[in-house]
Amino acid sequence: MIELNDISQAVIEGNAKKAKELTLIAIEKNVPPETILHKGLVPGMDVVGQKFKNNEYYVPEVLIAARAMNAALDILRPKLATDAANYKATVVICTVKGDLHDIGKNIAAMMLEGAGFRVIDLGIAVPTEKVVEAVKLNKPAILGLSALLTTTMTNMKDIIEALEKEGLKDSLKVIVGGAPITEEFAKSIGADGYAPDATIGVQIANALIQGIS
Repeated sequence: MIELNDISQAVIEGNAKKAKELTLIAIEKNVPPETILHKGLVPGMDVVGQKFKNNEYYVPEVLIAARAMNAALDILRPKLATDAANYKATVVICTVKGDLHDIGKNIAAMMLEGAGFRVIDLGIAVPTEKVVEAVKLNKPAILGLSALLTTTMTNMKDIIEALEKEGLKDSLKVIVGGAPITEEFAKSIGADGYAPDATIGVQIANALIQGIS
């Protein structure tokens, strides 16, 4: 359906008004919300992610595209929320305790949602116990942890250890990211994936859920 291609293009161009209008038209024409998500929004964000990876888009362009995607998602969420099967999987994401940085985490959350995941964003400076509580409540397939400071990155290890103590670690995959994080550090704390940027984070999330299913 031409509306779906147009929705993808509106996301790529960062045209929030057009993305919203076309989504409404698609719904009026009885296009299923999950079809709009997976054949309209997701392909658009896939292109944005590829452009970001190729240095054709930078953070401002990604944020503008993500806002366009969110404008359409605002319409779709109430129609999708009643059926978890409409999403690939649930992701809980946050910036760890003591860290107030959120740009990278926000981009990752938006791109994951644009890729068809149900995203629960706990925000910034999230204490370990709140993360554990969110995992118990939402039963995510993936937990995303972000840190921008070397002084807070060690809190990622505390969260993983707390999940292990609660018997929750085996039921989910942990992806870590942020400026000071390295693949070696991720492995040393027992994380399942290291995301140097949001695009790779989405790729890792997709690969991990395929391994879970």
